[in-house]
Amino acid sequence: MSGFVHKSVLLEECIEGLNIDPDGIYIDATLGGGGHSEEILKRLSGGKLIGIDRDGDAIRAAGERLSRFGGRFVPVRSNFSDIAEAAASAGVEKADGILFDLGVSSYQLDTAERGFSYMADAPLDMRMDSRDELSAADVVNGYPESELRRILFEYGEEKFSSRIAARIVARRAEAEIKTTLELADIITSAIPEGAAKREKQHPAKRSFQAIRMEVNGELSAVGLGVRAAAELLAPGGRLCVITFHSGEDRLVKGIINDLSSGCVCPRDFPVCVCGKKPALKNLTKHPIVSGEAELAGNPRARSAKLRIAEKL
Repeated sequence: MSGFVHKSVLLEECIEGLNIDPDGIYIDATLGGGGHSEEILKRLSGGKLIGIDRDGDAIRAAGERLSRFGGRFVPVRSNFSDIAEAAASAGVEKADGILFDLGVSSYQLDTAERGFSYMADAPLDMRMDSRDELSAADVVNGYPESELRRILFEYGEEKFSSRIAARIVARRAEAEIKTTLELADIITSAIPEGAAKREKQHPAKRSFQAIRMEVNGELSAVGLGVRAAAELLAPGGRLCVITFHSGEDRLVKGIINDLSSGCVCPRDFPVCVCGKKPALKNLTKHPIVSGEAELAGNPRARSAKLRIAEKL
């Protein structure tokens, strides 16, 4: 599994944001290739790091990469939406810092047989966890046209969602859609030629992203995982969340703002009756983004946004 390579985005900014205590307990909720985890572990002496990932390849690769840290690194195969249970399985009740690096990894995109990429031919899969039942083939060949349209529009922000959904349904009526390149061709054929030529990215990129997010239940997992992580933090602990999708960023921003706000009683109430107190302090009014040097070496960092909060 040494091929599991992933350039860690906003690495220095995350390390600074976590404000690492050498004896602290940290959780990398999206272990991936282990890049962020490695930098955290380098700064620990008596502490330890729990690395969570639903992808078995990631768990195996990170296990090899981080084996030199011994018992300070504890890998757990789990969905980060179950972060509290994953932490408990590693004997952790509270953490001093939790990191999320959301979205698909470079390894998953670049490993053709995983079915995430519109650039290489492979079976339609897109599952981050091979144990899950729902695959991209199930979504593409089984979802009603109205649901396909909704997914493409909501998750992919695809303005031609209606045309693409209709084209998919028409094609699958002739024969099952089985491969990534077949799907990419169908999507591209549904987009008006002029609009496709004006695209700076592949015409299928947004649709593949949308289908992947549906297959893996990504938005619902983010909502559950980030709120659970905030609860899991010890006072003074830091939460760092990197997003690559505008919908995810809006969701994370909303959760942090909600957990950073206190009383929600109407302004004309003489005293607070709701009893709501802030659980977090928002440390990034505006998200941190990658600088030109990082973008030059890693174009995938262009849409990355980092938000940081501290447990009160």
